Amino acid sequence: MIAFLGQGRMGVPMARRLTDTGHDVTTWRRGDGPVAGAVAGADVVITMLRDGDAVLEVLGDALPALKPGTTVVEMSTIGPEAVRRVRALLPPEIALVDAPVLGSVQPAADGTLTVLAGGEVSGVREVLSAFGTVRELGPLGAGAAMKLAVMNTVVPAQVLVAETLAYGAAHGVDRDALLDVLGATPLGAVAERLRVPSEQTRYALELAAKDLRLGAWEGSTLAGAALGRLDGAIAEGYGTRDLSSVAPYVAQAGLARAVPVNPATVPATNGMYSHAVRAGGTLYVSGQVALDADGKVVGEGDMTAQAEAIFENIGRILADQGASFRDIAFIRSYMVDMDQRAAYGAVRRRYITGTPPASTTVEVSRLFVPGLLLEVDLIVSLTS
Repeated sequence: MIAFLGQGRMGVPMARRLTDTGHDVTTWRRGDGPVAGAVAGADVVITMLRDGDAVLEVLGDALPALKPGTTVVEMSTIGPEAVRRVRALLPPEIALVDAPVLGSVQPAADGTLTVLAGGEVSGVREVLSAFGTVRELGPLGAGAAMKLAVMNTVVPAQVLVAETLAYGAAHGVDRDALLDVLGATPLGAVAERLRVPSEQTRYALELAAKDLRLGAWEGSTLAGAALGRLDGAIAEGYGTRDLSSVAPYVAQAGLARAVPVNPATVPATNGMYSHAVRAGGTLYVSGQVALDADGKVVGEGDMTAQAEAIFENIGRILADQGASFRDIAFIRSYMVDMDQRAAYGAVRRRYITGTPPASTTVEVSRLFVPGLLLEVDLIVSLTS
């Protein structure tokens, strides 16, 4: 018996495909009751959920009901690090295969997906073959890594074509003629997808942004720029629409727009400002201070502790935009006691190495929360 956990846009046709090919399938979605009841007695448990946290939560709840010898097939897009966390969660007698897919809703229904499998696939090859072509890519995590590598090409390519169409419109180029010319290039298939953006959500724009965040790495300038464009679209309400809707979004947004950036990885602001704003290829980072998620001072009276907390937050903001400390063009520091600049400088040098950026450091009488010793704002280049 197969337990299929997750009945979203992809989960429904994939579970139905298993049934149509003769498999005994039990499905589960949030709201159906305890997941343990769905997985009890299952030989194979498939997860197709939104993100790594959801996978870990659901499998954690299912764990007591998994019988020894069960194989968990993780088919969500969660990245190799999350796959390793899933492996650490499961006991040794439970096998794990990571097998995210390439393709959207219609290929899922037709059984023409590409399955990117990592780990020991032999015990579930027949099950995976019901979904389409199975590519066995190596050890556990290889499938998850391959999926993100592909998304780091496919998603920015659609953003690139959307911007090309906007450029053409601004310069009087006929849209259909431009798409026809692009059709004869290696980007032809992407251009055709954006010719008439899909009314049906095949691959949600917000999920494309999630996939780019998972695949972010220090040198990914193109993917980082594409993510900034998608964040702008999400802020304008395009998140649940198909990724191809990035074309009309860019057309109405123009080629440069200020986009708020508020990563979930840093404590939320008070709602009166954003942590950063991206405008074209430049990121403006608001003054960062040592406050925790409850608004309390981190390391009160300790310059080293406050500086470390600030630079950790800055690192998370930069990573969210595909940037690193090397991309900082200008840094400004506000200190309530200039005599503590040596302690501050020691921390700063651990994070900002190599040739330093332009910099200003000033002493102020106080900052906006009592106990804060330091505030740091930045200008960051995202186009290097």
